[in-house]
Order: sequence, then C-alpha cells, then structure tokens
Amino acid sequence: MEDKKIRRNLYRVLRKTGVQKSDIQPTAFYQRDLRFDSVDWKIFTFYLEGIFNISIRDEELVRQSSVNDTLRYLKNTA
Repeated sequence: MEDKKIRRNLYRVLRKTGVQKSDIQPTAFYQRDLRFDSVDWKIFTFYLEGIFNISIRDEELVRQSSVNDTLRYLKNTA
C-alpha cells in the first residue's frame, strides 16, 4: 500500500475516534496531544484493524505512542 493511502486511511481512523482534523499531525502523541483514553484505544484498534485488514497484538499496540509510530508500523505490515 502506498504511503499516501496509508496516511489518509490512518487519519480517517483517527477522525472516527473523535480527533479533530486540525489536531492530526504526524508528530502528535496519542495520550499527550490527542488525549486518548482506554475507550479511544479500543475504537482506534477496531477501526485500524478493519480498514487495514490486519490484526494488531497488544504488544504492538503498546509501542504505538505517536501517529508516526503507527505510520511506520502500517508501512511495514500493510
């Protein structure tokens, strides 16, 4: 999958969790900048797995602290 499509789909997932479009930046951290809580993580994971047709293990999810981390992960898996 090409980088632009991965980024666009990831941003779509973030919007589904309630993140404002203006807050979505590659350097944004989920907890600090986007204020993710446990419910946001569940929603995020659900849509991420559905849109990218992948299964994310909990160990991998814990490593995702920023949007850039997730972009790198998706580029290597999708």
